[in-house]
Amino acid sequence: MIKLGIVVPCYNEEEVLSDTVEKLETLITGLIEKDRISRDSFVIYVDDGSRDKTWEIIDRFNREKQYVQGLKLAGNVGHQNALFAGLMTIRDEVDAAVSIDADLQDDISVIEEMIVKFESGNDIVYGVRSERKTDSFFKRFTAQGFYKIMKMMGTKSVYNHADYRLMSRRALEALSGYKERNLFLRGIVPTIGFKSDCVYYARKERLAGESKYTLKKMISFAFEGITSFSIKPMNFIMGAGVAMIIAAVFAAIYALCSYLSGNVVRGWTTIIWSLWFIGGALMFSLGLVGQYIGKIYMEVKERPRYIVEKRIKNE
Repeated sequence: MIKLGIVVPCYNEEEVLSDTVEKLETLITGLIEKDRISRDSFVIYVDDGSRDKTWEIIDRFNREKQYVQGLKLAGNVGHQNALFAGLMTIRDEVDAAVSIDADLQDDISVIEEMIVKFESGNDIVYGVRSERKTDSFFKRFTAQGFYKIMKMMGTKSVYNHADYRLMSRRALEALSGYKERNLFLRGIVPTIGFKSDCVYYARKERLAGESKYTLKKMISFAFEGITSFSIKPMNFIMGAGVAMIIAAVFAAIYALCSYLSGNVVRGWTTIIWSLWFIGGALMFSLGLVGQYIGKIYMEVKERPRYIVEKRIKNE
């Protein structure tokens, strides 16, 4: 039997956490009774610098429940770093680890199927949404657009997969070798290259509280993923720049011919529009290049992704 660790990153999750603990404990108990996992399996809740009572709830359940562990980070480092912290903390203690969000919108019943696929020789098993009916039209539209853009950019990603996955100890060890500070795990994990498979499920409604992924965070996350795994935007800018230069040459020839023939086109509006267009394109290009330079700046500083303040577990 395998020793399983379930990693649950938490940020201000006091409204849903009690229900999550109960459901995951029921899951763990059921898998143990079926002889799917060993009795020393556990769930570790990673407190990502929450400002509410999230850590107090984790600490209380650690004293009351057999399978509850906690990891408290010294500050808020973001979902990806918190998830990474949990995975790296337990990578030498388990045979496999499952990562899942605290709201349990991802169907925990397929974890047993993940284990079956792991036992069949897969080091990574992705949880993939079979449909997105619970999402709003805007979120569904933007999410699908994001995956298509990622594919266009040449980034390896699993369509409709977020961060719900099982990883073997070997896969976790390989993941630990990725040193970048700009983490985008759903893009990093597929590059590991070990044998993988998928399980499919319907995503549920959130039980309580609000999603921590605001529109601003979703846009930032999408931009992080695109710029962390592809230089195609820079290639696109170069191509667009060449096209604009060629267009400018033809425009200059046309203007010269018009001037020599006396058919001078008057109108400052067109000139102003052109100046604004070119100026905007230049500013956008410089800003995009600046994003890559900023990532280089963050990487070369080599600051720690997270700092663990405390860990609690049942011996």
